[in-house]
Amino acid sequence: MSDTLVIIPTLNEIENIKEIILAVFKNQKKFHILVVDDMSKDGTPEAVEALMQEYPERLFLEKRQGKKGLGSAYIHGFKWALKRDYEYIVEMDADFSHNPKDVIKLYNACKKEGAKLAVGSRYVDNNVNVVNWNIKRLLLSYFASKYVQFITGIPLYDTTAGFVCYHRDVLQTINLDKIQFVGYAFQIEMKFKTWKHKFPIKEVSIVFTDRTKGTSKMSGSIVTEAIFGVIKLRFKGIS
Repeated sequence: MSDTLVIIPTLNEIENIKEIILAVFKNQKKFHILVVDDMSKDGTPEAVEALMQEYPERLFLEKRQGKKGLGSAYIHGFKWALKRDYEYIVEMDADFSHNPKDVIKLYNACKKEGAKLAVGSRYVDNNVNVVNWNIKRLLLSYFASKYVQFITGIPLYDTTAGFVCYHRDVLQTINLDKIQFVGYAFQIEMKFKTWKHKFPIKEVSIVFTDRTKGTSKMSGSIVTEAIFGVIKLRFKGIS
């Protein structure tokens, strides 16, 4: 039994899913992986099921009906992990934008350095560590984090980061059934509530590399949710 579960949400990630799973398993530490799939039609769940034959005690799959959103997928994974006594729970994208070798950095920040939330940050100390983004997207992401800092007061450089590790104490404390948002605002909301509950947070410098295979799930509605969602967070408090 591993003490750490890596949650990978998928929607049509057949071009990446096998490779990302195997890359995580190459780490010296034996992480477990839970893939949460939202009705992929390209064979993604079938590819995971095939790999499960090779890694029956390390790889797991939850198939959901309908496209319910990133935040909902992670909450599904959080509850699954808490029922099985994992101590550390990692969020990770399937598209290699997050380097599988960096999972151990996030784990160590929690396990060895005492953080209850470790954030894989693209912007530690205002340095920008992003590969393959055009300048428009880079500026949007960077200044979105600055905007969130300004509105909420949260002392993080990369408030929208999706590569993070939670200690189970955080996920047991936050009321997961009251999380409001599903896109980038979900990432902001979780960090905001972790901070408001006074859990120690550590940012870990990583290099973010934009996907080279598959299709981005970014949409205008997700960006709009993030822009206006932080104002709601600022004034509604925590739960």
